[in-house]
Amino acid sequence: MFGLLKTNPIKKLRKQYDEKLTQSMQAKHDGNMQDYAKFNGEAEALFAKIEQYEMNSKP
Repeated sequence: MFGLLKTNPIKKLRKQYDEKLTQSMQAKHDGNMQDYAKFNGEAEALFAKIEQYEMNSKP
C-alpha cells in the first residue's frame, strides 16, 4: 500500500536527462560548443545513473 506513494527515481532521472539533451541541442544549434559539451556530459552522466538503476531493479 505504501509502495504507491513512493516516487520512481528512474522517471525523475529520465525527465532530467531529456531536459539536458534539449539544452544540449539548443546550445549546439546556437553555436555555443562549450555549453553543448557541458550539457551533453551531464546528460551522459544521468544516462549512466538510469542504466545503473535499471540494472539493479531487475530481479
